[in-house]
Amino acid sequence: MTHPRRRSWRRATTDDVVALRDLERTASLQGLAHVFGELPYPDDDVLARWALLLDDPTVVVEVVEDDQGLVALTAHDGSTLRHLAVRPDHWSAGLGREGFARAEAAGARRLWVLADNGRARRLYESLGWAPSGDSQECPWPPFPTELEYAAP
Repeated sequence: MTHPRRRSWRRATTDDVVALRDLERTASLQGLAHVFGELPYPDDDVLARWALLLDDPTVVVEVVEDDQGLVALTAHDGSTLRHLAVRPDHWSAGLGREGFARAEAAGARRLWVLADNGRARRLYESLGWAPSGDSQECPWPPFPTELEYAAP
């Protein structure tokens, strides 16, 4: 696996909405196949959610890109890390940690993660975060459990 020269994080714009959806889809299909199985990816719903996030002045969406498109994304609102994704060909290159650090520096002190997303949970725990004890149902079929994580 090669990792081209890392580029700067930049603020996402409405022109990025499809690329945000596509990056999230790519990461989810590879990293969460054991959770969602053969269910169709909710492309339209995820696209609509990204459009709403980009239109929300309280949410900061930042991305890194290379010549093949978006490589990483983070979305946070000053208290919550809303989304963090890295293209699978860049996993273990430090971009997840960078995106997490950006959200944390902006005030994020909580997040929700799928209980069965071991890769993300290991990252958050390695950074000192821990489950708060709260859980909820994910809005996407098959409606797996999400756990809230909180900063120390």
